[in-house]
Amino acid sequence: MRRPMVAGNWKMHGTRASVAELTQGLSQLSLSSGIEVAVFPPALFINTVIDGLAKTKIVVGAQNSAVQSEQGALTGEVAPSQLAEVGCKLVLIGHSERRQVIGESDEVLNRKFAAAQAAGLKPVLCVGETLEEREAGKTLEVVGRQLSSIIDAFGVSAFANAVIAYEPVWAIGTGLTASPQQAQDVHAAIRQQLAAQDAEVAEGVQLLYGGSVKAANAAELFGMPDIDGGLIGGASLNADEFGAICRAAGN
Repeated sequence: MRRPMVAGNWKMHGTRASVAELTQGLSQLSLSSGIEVAVFPPALFINTVIDGLAKTKIVVGAQNSAVQSEQGALTGEVAPSQLAEVGCKLVLIGHSERRQVIGESDEVLNRKFAAAQAAGLKPVLCVGETLEEREAGKTLEVVGRQLSSIIDAFGVSAFANAVIAYEPVWAIGTGLTASPQQAQDVHAAIRQQLAAQDAEVAEGVQLLYGGSVKAANAAELFGMPDIDGGLIGGASLNADEFGAICRAAGN
């Protein structure tokens, strides 16, 4: 039975004061034991957030990690093994901002995915199409290709220890949201693609929706059969709003 997951991606937001305030707010939330809750702070604040949430069940992940698992000569990067050592459990791989703004290729993301798993972190693989790709009817082709990159490299069994987040690029930070049925259609296609090779892996993997999720639309999105929760952006920077989204997942 898949447990719902709500994960908050803080992106490049936060000061020492605001992170302390947000962490304090999160630590006071009353969360259902039936859901998994995670937050992804900027790397600079990971230690602070781990310490601040130590008495809660909220796990902490990283927004990015290096292409190699162990420490080494990669200036400016953080090794998955270093993240694991300080207490991270998850890492985002392939967020559209990394793919599009930073220019990370599928080859680079494959290396990051494998390095994360080798260090004991669970990758959260982000997939999604641009507005132009959706309007051209290429949504499933694009998402399928992004999934196939991992499957072709490591086998479908790699997703036995991973999470997949479908984030239509056109809905990230724009206020636009895929309708529950639009999101469900893509989530179902993702699960079917995995099931074609391994039904057990497909049934077990958590599929999250991301893209302008708020307390107001969370319950309807999470009510879809193949949507197991959300990867939340801006709304995760407000503890009360994030808590309301978690409650929606718990219901």
